[in-house]
Amino acid sequence: MSVFTEHKMMQALHQDGDKIVSMVLDGLGGLPMEEGGLTELETAVTPTLDRMAAQGTVGLSIPIRPGVEPGSGPAHLSLFSYDPVTYEIGRGVLEALGIGFDLGPNDLAARGNFASASADGTITDRRAGRISTDECIRLCETLQAATGDALPGYEVFVMPVKEHRFVLVIRGEGLGGQLTETDPLQTGKKPLPVTDESGTPAGQKTAELVNQWVDKARAALADEEKANSLNLRGLARDPGLPRFPEIYGMRSAAIAVYPMYKGVAQLVGMEIVDFEGDRPHHQIDTLEKVWNDFDFFFIHIKKTDSYGEDGNFDAKVHEIEAVDAVMPRILALNPGAVIVTGDHSTPA
Repeated sequence: MSVFTEHKMMQALHQDGDKIVSMVLDGLGGLPMEEGGLTELETAVTPTLDRMAAQGTVGLSIPIRPGVEPGSGPAHLSLFSYDPVTYEIGRGVLEALGIGFDLGPNDLAARGNFASASADGTITDRRAGRISTDECIRLCETLQAATGDALPGYEVFVMPVKEHRFVLVIRGEGLGGQLTETDPLQTGKKPLPVTDESGTPAGQKTAELVNQWVDKARAALADEEKANSLNLRGLARDPGLPRFPEIYGMRSAAIAVYPMYKGVAQLVGMEIVDFEGDRPHHQIDTLEKVWNDFDFFFIHIKKTDSYGEDGNFDAKVHEIEAVDAVMPRILALNPGAVIVTGDHSTPA
C-alpha cells in the first residue's frame, strides 16, 4: 500500500504531459448482507478493475481523517487535493452551482429535500418516495409562488434539481453565520430548527430568516400526497476557492450526471461537459469525444450511492459491473493515469 497523495501524482504526471482520468464511484464502500458474506464490490464480477488493481498502485483513501465519515462534498474536495478542513463547503453551494445558478457574494444557498411526514410533522420518508423530477419541478413552482415574497428585503429562489432534491437561495445583505440543518437524518423524528453556531448577529438573523421560510414552505406543502414536508441541508455561502486549472496548469473537465457533483467541479474551476444519458457508457462516449480538449477528466458515477441508499444490493453490484465494462474503453485512450476510487461508503 502506497502513501502517495493525488496532489503529488498530478504534479508528476502533468510534468510529463500525460492525461489523467479520475473516476469516482459514489458510495462505493459497502458491507456484507450477512455475517461472513461479501460486500457489493467483492460480489461484483470486475475482471478489468481486478487486473488494474493487480498491475497498478493501490491504497486506502482517507478523505478527511481516520474514523471521520465524510459527506460527498468534502470527500470530493479531498480527492481534488483540497483540504476539506481548511475549505469548508456547504452542500447548498455545490447544488446551486451544479444547476447553473449564478451564485452571488451575498447569496445563502441550501440543498433541499422534499420529504413525507405524518400529521404531527414526524418524518416518515426523507426522500418523499424519490418523487419524479417532473413532480419536483411542480413543487418548486408551488413554493416559489407561495414563498418568493416571504422574506421582506430579500429575494428567494426555489429551483428543482433532480427527483426529491431542490435548491433554495436567499439573496440579500447581511446573511452569514454557521447554520445547522433541519434534517434529523432518520425517519421517525421531527425536523430540527435551524440554529446559528457562530454566535454572530448576522448568523442569528439568518437562522431566523431561514426558519421563517421553512414554516411558510411546509404550510404550502401541507396538502400534498407525498411531498408534504421538506428539509434543508448544507446552508452556506460560496467561500471562493483557488482554481484547480491554475494550481496544476491543466485543462480540466467534469463528466457528471448529478448537479451537486457538477457544482463541486465548477467550484474548483473545472469545465462542465454536458451530455445525453445517465449511464457509464454515455459518460465514456463523452470522454472519447472531448479527449483532445482537456488534460484532466473527472468522471462521477452516482448510482452506486443511490442504490446503496435504497438498500438495493443487487443493483449496486450491477452498477459496479457496468463501470468495469467501460474501463477497457478508457484504457484504450492511453491515459497517463487512471484513478478509480470512492468518496465514502453507502452500504446497501
